[in-house]
Amino acid sequence: MRSASGTEASRELQPRELQLTEAPRSEALWPGASPPDAGREPMHESARDPKNEPVTDPVPRKAFSEVGINSHNPPSQKPLCQYRDLGRMSYSAAWDLQRDLVARRKAGEIPDQLLFVEHPHVITLGRNTDRKNVLVSESERERLGIQLRETDRGGDVTYHGPGQLVMYPIVDLRDWKRDVVAYVRALEQVIIESVARLGVKAEPLAGCTGVWVGEAKLAAIGIHISRWVTSHGVALNVSPRMEYFNYIVPCGIQKPVTSLEAITGRVIACDTIIPLLAKNFSKIFKRQFEPPTFHVVR
Repeated sequence: MRSASGTEASRELQPRELQLTEAPRSEALWPGASPPDAGREPMHESARDPKNEPVTDPVPRKAFSEVGINSHNPPSQKPLCQYRDLGRMSYSAAWDLQRDLVARRKAGEIPDQLLFVEHPHVITLGRNTDRKNVLVSESERERLGIQLRETDRGGDVTYHGPGQLVMYPIVDLRDWKRDVVAYVRALEQVIIESVARLGVKAEPLAGCTGVWVGEAKLAAIGIHISRWVTSHGVALNVSPRMEYFNYIVPCGIQKPVTSLEAITGRVIACDTIIPLLAKNFSKIFKRQFEPPTFHVVR
């Protein structure tokens, strides 16, 4: 059995306001938002040689208004990172936003970015996807309101939907470690340390990527790296409708999937998890958060 019961928390289709109460000293976590229109599993092919990855063309920047940034950090200062909660946003819009931010990060126009988002129901296909791992027909998928999107991330097939919190780091690894495996392991550690605050003991699983509780996957990881700048990221199952995972073979692995709700017996809002992930991301990647350099559009 790959699923456990869950309920879908209602969401307004707009960016959320965050109340962050556990900011590390001298490293305040700043809420922000972006316009809604805007021995493990083998490493993904997109992550094997970042220097040979194609440069992604940026999407138009008309949705943003810059207020200025100094992208050079003093030697004694941690690299800057801006994070924003996008609320509920379509997968396509979030991917367009990532590609724009990646292009701007490569150009040195902005610091690292950390995006949090929930997507409407969507099945995404990585570069290594075996189509046999999509178990739902096109007509049934359309009836259920599940979109299908091909992506440039590594890995196989995944599901995203309401109640699943997705974290997209746009990070220049030259300011951290030029080590793709270390980056994936660090993302896993961000999740492990964050859910530990909820009393959940999660850990890596030998031969597999992601974060697991026993033999059940709690969080999936799929990344893309171009010229050492990352995109895509981590999907943490908080309180999604778990029956949707029955329409795929998650990540192409015949193992069950679980959620924080299924483990704890409590319905947990994604909003309550964001501060934990942000704090542990800041600690593990040694980043200092600052407000976004774009006007917030509501």
